[in-house]
Amino acid sequence: MTQEITERIDFELFTVKTMGFAGYFLIVADFIQAGRDLGVFVGPGRGSAAGSAVAYCIGITNIDPIKYNLLFERFLNPDRKSMPDIDTDFDDDGRQKVIDYVVEKYGKQQVAHIVTYGTMAAKMSIKDVARVLDLPLADANALAKLVPERPGIKLNRLINAPLSGSGGLTDKESLNSDEIEATRQLREIYNNNDLKGKVLQEAVVLEGSVRGTGIHAAGIIIAPKDLSDIIPVAAVKDVNLYVTQFEGGVIEDAGVIKMDFLGLRTLSIIRDALLLITQNHKITIDIDKIPLDDTKTYELYQRGDTNGTFQFESTGMQKYLRDLKPDCFEDLIAMNALYRPGPLEYIPNYIARKHGTEKITYDLPEMEEYLSDTYGICVYQEQVMLLSQKMAGFSKGDADVLRKAMGKKQIAVLNKMKVQFLDGCTTRGLDTAKCEKVWTDWEAFASYAFNKSHSTCYAFVAYQTAYLKAHYPAEYMAAVLTHNQHNIDKVTFFMEESRRMGIPVKGPDVNESGIKFSVNRRGEIRYGLGAIKGVGEAAVEEMIAARLKSGAFRGLFDLVKRANLRTINKKVIESLAYAGAFDSFEDIHRAQYFYPEKPTNPI
Repeated sequence: MTQEITERIDFELFTVKTMGFAGYFLIVADFIQAGRDLGVFVGPGRGSAAGSAVAYCIGITNIDPIKYNLLFERFLNPDRKSMPDIDTDFDDDGRQKVIDYVVEKYGKQQVAHIVTYGTMAAKMSIKDVARVLDLPLADANALAKLVPERPGIKLNRLINAPLSGSGGLTDKESLNSDEIEATRQLREIYNNNDLKGKVLQEAVVLEGSVRGTGIHAAGIIIAPKDLSDIIPVAAVKDVNLYVTQFEGGVIEDAGVIKMDFLGLRTLSIIRDALLLITQNHKITIDIDKIPLDDTKTYELYQRGDTNGTFQFESTGMQKYLRDLKPDCFEDLIAMNALYRPGPLEYIPNYIARKHGTEKITYDLPEMEEYLSDTYGICVYQEQVMLLSQKMAGFSKGDADVLRKAMGKKQIAVLNKMKVQFLDGCTTRGLDTAKCEKVWTDWEAFASYAFNKSHSTCYAFVAYQTAYLKAHYPAEYMAAVLTHNQHNIDKVTFFMEESRRMGIPVKGPDVNESGIKFSVNRRGEIRYGLGAIKGVGEAAVEEMIAARLKSGAFRGLFDLVKRANLRTINKKVIESLAYAGAFDSFEDIHRAQYFYPEKPTNPI
């Protein structure tokens, strides 16, 4: 190890220890390792945690932060007071296995789901009050329609805030003329003493009140002792664990640890594709160790042939990929960060600079070290943090405070830090006017800047999917179809994509299909029996078991004779016939299954 790496790891260990987060790291490392031991697919990392070399060393993340210039202080630094957030992706099926492991290890009394509280929004409060006060439904809907379709719009502001001017509805909520006219109508009704006016008056009072509870989609808490001794918990019907009665923002103050166990369907697709590859090609691929300079994979990206891959499959992204012609992993990280509202406008400059049609420029020569990978364009939050340290002598903690202040537009903090930045630049002999320009550019850009740690992790998952699609297209597309099998539009789209790639997609067949989409010995994708409407998983398993025990079915009557007719009933057989699962039987052609029975004459 180099001196620089040693110093970084020592700094990280010192920070983790002094801030009291060592136990948190060990708990996360433990359940991630347990997940891998259980055969669960674990993501390479997520969010700013990928910037920690210690997390990489103990197996929490799978991305080398030093190789990609990811910053630990973006994740954790001495100025941070709250618990660091290590979110972990698991494959959809494996997520519950890891939660079960955590419950078994720490005890059911010490692990719980986190409650969420749903509140009454503007339209809902109007409808709820109208129902209680017996306002006719048509009138209630008409009142609710007067509320502009804007996320987070407040009824209280619609009634009481000024229509125009600084802080008014046209300024803060950006309401257009039609919406302002609707707001005037609302105010007129509000000021009346009739039933509609009463509804609006009560709705303003009730807006923001708790309407119902739910369960956080991913959050799990772990406590050092019995949860009921620390915070109030509740038992919920059909939920195996306790549910906290405090929301996530409050419970960390109570001394319990919050973990996010996230299910990522892409990991399930990768897992199933690898199983098919092992089954068909008799090779085992370690997907975390595939080469990141694979020519075939980059050719796929250069063609924009990314349907079915992770993060890069939108039409707009495909267009930019064809223009960019990425040839290194850093290009994928940058595109993943740039393709979102705000930085999207920088993509044409990034492409032009990569191909040499636009000159790469730096405001100051000192900026080249950290901006050369992105051709002089500031793409990541980490670049702002590194440059502030190099140009103005900011500490690691100060750099993170700057990043946070710019992202959240904390004007008072920014004004204070601007003076510190310019003073630091002047001390180092840098051109003040150019430093002023750099600061102005950062202020405009930083609210859109993206976390490079997260972008790197998800670019890696995207690369894995593209690698599998490039090298094992049939197996990969079969896995994609399996995990979209309940969405007929997606199934149709991906079947067409498979055919476009030259991969035949055959209909279901009782002698060849499995539960999921599969690939036969001829390299054709075979439709999964589990994707047929009206055919349950139990019936498919029964057919497969009979097939494995006594060989292929010779005909429909052989199937009925050998099958358990409680599971494979008339409805199942009809669904199989409609789907063409018996078309391979030679004695009866498909149309005969649809021949209508003639009604018998009872006389």
